[in-house]
Amino acid sequence: MNLVFGRLSRRSLVLALSAVALASTVSDAAAQSTIKWLHLESNPDRLATWQEIAANYEAEHPDVKIEFQFLENEAFKAKLPTLLQSNDAPSMFYTWGGGVLKAQTETGAIRDITAAMDADNGAWRNAVSPAAVDGLSIDGKVWAAPVQSGLVSFFYNKALFEQAGVDANGIKTWTDFTAAVQKLKDAGITPIAGGGGDKWPIHFFWSYLAMRELGKDGFDAAKAGEGFQGEGFVKASQMLADLGAMEPFQEGYLGATWPDTQAVFADGRAAMVLSFENTATPQNQANAATDGKGLAEDAIGRFAFPLVDGGAGVVTDDFGGLNGWVVTTNAPPETEDFIHYMTVENAGLLAEKNNILPTALGSDASVKDPSLADSAAQMAKATWHQNYLDQDLGPNVGRVVNDMSVELVSGQVTPEDALQQVQDAFSMEM
Repeated sequence: MNLVFGRLSRRSLVLALSAVALASTVSDAAAQSTIKWLHLESNPDRLATWQEIAANYEAEHPDVKIEFQFLENEAFKAKLPTLLQSNDAPSMFYTWGGGVLKAQTETGAIRDITAAMDADNGAWRNAVSPAAVDGLSIDGKVWAAPVQSGLVSFFYNKALFEQAGVDANGIKTWTDFTAAVQKLKDAGITPIAGGGGDKWPIHFFWSYLAMRELGKDGFDAAKAGEGFQGEGFVKASQMLADLGAMEPFQEGYLGATWPDTQAVFADGRAAMVLSFENTATPQNQANAATDGKGLAEDAIGRFAFPLVDGGAGVVTDDFGGLNGWVVTTNAPPETEDFIHYMTVENAGLLAEKNNILPTALGSDASVKDPSLADSAAQMAKATWHQNYLDQDLGPNVGRVVNDMSVELVSGQVTPEDALQQVQDAFSMEM
């Protein structure tokens, strides 16, 4: 699919969004619109790509100025609520979706962008992964424009798999996976690098197992009020507990931070890691490894989280991050058009220069890194994208999910007791 929308499509969009502003223009000065872009990007190379896109947009729209505003991640979280209620509110800002986005919609400080997505016969909506649009929608309204997604998969050391006689292509089900874990152990190889110290890396396992067991309908029903204590969640929790009983992780994994965990895999001290799509990129390998080099790019393979025998989930149900841009209530009407310009018309540029996985359909063709490209190809086929549960369920429930995932895998709690704690936290949020 051609990523670059025709001029008529984008002009139709900007004309529709700018009608009110144009009608109220009383002077040349008043026609100048400033889009205040609040972001968290500290990487100068990635920021340079954004600045290039902004400069090109300004050149095409002399009546629009784009003003960059930066906040460090923690400062952003702390200051955003106050900023949204002030006269200095940004026009657009970054969101993680899920419970975070839901809370933002309840402030009255942001506007839904459904009309913009559906303008021009749905040109914008139809150019973006449906799973991504759905992931940033609440009660049928789109509250953020998808820009990039992330995919959690298993990455494996090809040499260690070969040494143990494990064929990654044969890992299709959870039974296949646990058999592979046992073969690695029998060969004297640590099967999985685990990050129990930070907890959230272990919640990847519980989340995926629950998704594979219940499927989208079952998972959505739980979040809609049925809760997390049904048979499917019990089965998923028991599978995680059983995996932990196999002792598949490196020694001391319960205290390992995420950087520690990445180093275990990059050093070749464990055969697998359940991680983000950028785990296998050369730069991340070098940064994580003790020797500053890590595994060679062609030494790492990837496979999707396996299916559960008899489960309702399918392999095209993805799990990972989902990010988008929120538009504030009083933002200039050109803001949506600029976000469309950046995230759809320039999706290929973002993929190529910033090494991200854009949500625009067809953008996977512009991803150059082999590891990222493989993940992008899978994401392009996604039937459901579930955001990280510690974000999707909100910070309070998410924290309990993270805690219980670690306690389950380490044998400190039964599935029933773990799910009771998750349900108690969830009920308090209802």
